[in-house]
Amino acid sequence: MKDLPTSRFPAASLAVAMTIAGTVGAFVTEAGLHPVTIVFWRCVFGAMFLGAWCLLRGYLPDRTLSPSRLALAALGGACMVLSWTAFFAGFAMTSIATTTIVYHVQPFFVVVIGVVFLKERISLDQILWMLGAFLGVVLASGLVVSHTQASTAWALGIAVTLVAALLYAVATILAKGLGQQRAEVTVLCQTIVGIVMLAPFAGIGEHVPAHSWGWLVSIGVLHTGIAYVLMNSAFPRLTTPVIGIITFIYPVVAIIIDWAIYGHPLGPAQAAGMVLIAVATLGVRLGWRFPRRRVSAA
Repeated sequence: MKDLPTSRFPAASLAVAMTIAGTVGAFVTEAGLHPVTIVFWRCVFGAMFLGAWCLLRGYLPDRTLSPSRLALAALGGACMVLSWTAFFAGFAMTSIATTTIVYHVQPFFVVVIGVVFLKERISLDQILWMLGAFLGVVLASGLVVSHTQASTAWALGIAVTLVAALLYAVATILAKGLGQQRAEVTVLCQTIVGIVMLAPFAGIGEHVPAHSWGWLVSIGVLHTGIAYVLMNSAFPRLTTPVIGIITFIYPVVAIIIDWAIYGHPLGPAQAAGMVLIAVATLGVRLGWRFPRRRVSAA
């Protein structure tokens, strides 16, 4: 099986994927439906695309899918679907830019979960970067500045977004337990779990406006199918520093869209918060160390 043409230019593939991902807030907003309904149809159309993709690429049937792996994939899928739902709910409570920035503290939840539950070691530098990221979340939330939007609903939106980031981190750690299983197959399992899990609550029999279907199909095919394929074809061919830098195209695109289309510019404090989160994330991923004063022997 030949590689994808896009895999010849992995950095470009990842940049396109992050650009697509950065537009999801606008698609969710324009769909104008309840987050549960949007995620359900995201899973439906995403599963259709990924199922066809995996069959055409020869990834299915996957003989590595043992009952234990299926159970792990299902649990991860439940976390991912709930993460998407909370993330989409955050858009309506705060703004696309704010929700997207706060959502990008996922790597720090991965570190915390690893320390608490997997008994992984954490360095002083990682702790300091995490404190910096926490300060970034406080600033990016808009709650520390006198702001007419900083209401109870806004604060709840920040909390819901943090829950979404935590659930994404759990799904990430569970996915690591699947070993070398192709990411496209893993996401396909997650979308199938989402269909089953959300079907009773998605209001399937209710009327969906005609204009919403285009947005729903796009969220499933574009953001869940094509973007994931592009990302997963690029990751193995890129170094961690390059991945870390390109990933921040996602929130930048979301910020531009929120400002240009919906008239929600970032304030100075929120911009500073985003920079702090970005720098702290790169610090953890790239293992940056803080300078230490050497103590000379007496």
